Amino acid sequence: MLLLVLAVLSALHWMGAAGYVVPEAKGGLGRALVAALTFHLNWLAAQVGYLPASWDVLWSLSVEEVFYLGFPLLFLWRLKWMLVAFVLAGPFARSIWTTNEIWREKSYLGGMDAIAVGCLAAMLTSWLLDRKASAGWWVEAVGWGAILLIAISPGWAAVQWLGRTGLDGSVLALGTCVVMVASVVRGQQGGWFTAPLRWLGQRSYEVYLTHEFVVVSVTPLYVSGPLGLWFVGMVLGSAVLGAVVARYYSEPLNLKLRAMA
Repeated sequence: MLLLVLAVLSALHWMGAAGYVVPEAKGGLGRALVAALTFHLNWLAAQVGYLPASWDVLWSLSVEEVFYLGFPLLFLWRLKWMLVAFVLAGPFARSIWTTNEIWREKSYLGGMDAIAVGCLAAMLTSWLLDRKASAGWWVEAVGWGAILLIAISPGWAAVQWLGRTGLDGSVLALGTCVVMVASVVRGQQGGWFTAPLRWLGQRSYEVYLTHEFVVVSVTPLYVSGPLGLWFVGMVLGSAVLGAVVARYYSEPLNLKLRAMA
């Protein structure tokens, strides 16, 4: 999937398509390709400035892949405590350990804490299920409260303080994991109202890597009108493109790779 996206981006760069050309001042196409394939595009952006949008999404892939490649090494130490260390380091990486706006948002430690929270949540879920533990509905409600606090209340003084201290990302990750752990422990099955979210989750990799193609194409068309309608259109377009890519490209390749294994 990554190779496909890089091939398309390279072709658009060579064609001089607006919104896809990597300026020579920022390293040009070759430098961007090396950064994407060696998972340090986030570091490159912090050094030279934001890359074109469809390139810039690869910053999070850099954080994720470095974590996944290094994760097996954590088993040489105390795994749980290493994960806790990542969780504790995240807010500092997003606040006081950098004066660079891009690195503040896209550093390795600033992004790895959410992945570490997810790993710890999986371990906690397994531990709770083994002990046939239960959770009240209010536990899940607390998680949703944390998510909504960050998602829809950016103007609140408390949320702005969380942003300045780097704790906003921590609250969002913890809230999400509380919802997931509580849902699994309660044995709760997803309903019709969460079906679209699950559908997107199953195709999230394809949707994420390709959604900026839709955004870059649709944004110039927006002149005036309901901003919410324009946003919904982008989400729907991104979902369709991601689903098509998953159905006809990535999933067939996944099946072939699994058969070879």
